[in-house]
Amino acid sequence: MPLTLEDIAHLSGVSRSTVSRVINADTNVKDETRQKVLKVIQSINFQPNLAARGLATGRTNVIGLVIPAGVSVIFTDPYFPQLIHWLAEPEYERRTVSQILHNGLVDGVIVSSTLMDDPIVKSLYESKMPFILIGRHPSLDVNSIDVDNIHAGWEATLHLLRFGRKRIATITGPQNQIGSYDRYQGYVKGLSDRDQPVLPELVAEGDWTEAGGYAAMRRLIPNKPDAVFAANDVMAAGALSALREAQLRVPEDVAVVGFDDTPNASRTQPPLTTMRQPIQSMGTLAVETLIDIINHPGSETRQIIVATELVIRSSCGTLKSISEGGNDKKNPVNLSIPTLYQHHQ
Repeated sequence: MPLTLEDIAHLSGVSRSTVSRVINADTNVKDETRQKVLKVIQSINFQPNLAARGLATGRTNVIGLVIPAGVSVIFTDPYFPQLIHWLAEPEYERRTVSQILHNGLVDGVIVSSTLMDDPIVKSLYESKMPFILIGRHPSLDVNSIDVDNIHAGWEATLHLLRFGRKRIATITGPQNQIGSYDRYQGYVKGLSDRDQPVLPELVAEGDWTEAGGYAAMRRLIPNKPDAVFAANDVMAAGALSALREAQLRVPEDVAVVGFDDTPNASRTQPPLTTMRQPIQSMGTLAVETLIDIINHPGSETRQIIVATELVIRSSCGTLKSISEGGNDKKNPVNLSIPTLYQHHQ
């Protein structure tokens, strides 16, 4: 049976109320008494009941994390381990997730990898619970942190066009996800700005996985692309495997650009040109911003756009044209897109 405050009080030789004040960091406790109680707590590894604390203080000091993606994607896509340093709840049925979010055990919620018209976001919005999205929402005025995926997709596509590629394909992520949809829109805009048609045979939808990127590239190869923009680095790695298997040279026959700049991007063969987003920084910023929102209820909506960089390595075939000499694995060329901060009432 778990130890209670009464047990701690008995072992410390103080009252139950004193133990409660120590646990809740009340300043009205003598240092000598505080140290005595803390020594007992540490010796028995006492863990306060978060639900009971929440009832007493109105706070649990717990932040929930929702990732609306399958478990396989969470554990295979390196984006998520970089974004978080703790284990999220697995993919539950939406009704179960909603019960977890609204049972009073969390003070706020971070939602990552936002789906189009996700009922979880609508439920949080209507409940007035503090929350923040990693990724934008297409219609609701909610707190969010994101990169400009449309601009980044546009920049990646334009980079390939600038260096003479004519048949640029794309491997998209699932089009029911906002970030994936926006990157595809950037690809479309890049082609349109150079008066190039969007050819359906050069568009293949993937699922963020290496196997999905490989399968998508296999579907694209018969249509003879001379470049491909993949919506994440994992699918780009799958595309490289398919091209190698088809005895097509990268970048001579087909140039490849990815997205994210995950650690493996510099270790593919050849090293991968990619759009870098500051994934770890976004995770940290999401937590810090949510804590500030919790501590300042009623404050203005925070919609923050952070910078991306075009990191040029060998897979796009343009490294020598931009930077003579150097090792592209250790010294890639970074083309920064300015950071923007947007706040809306």
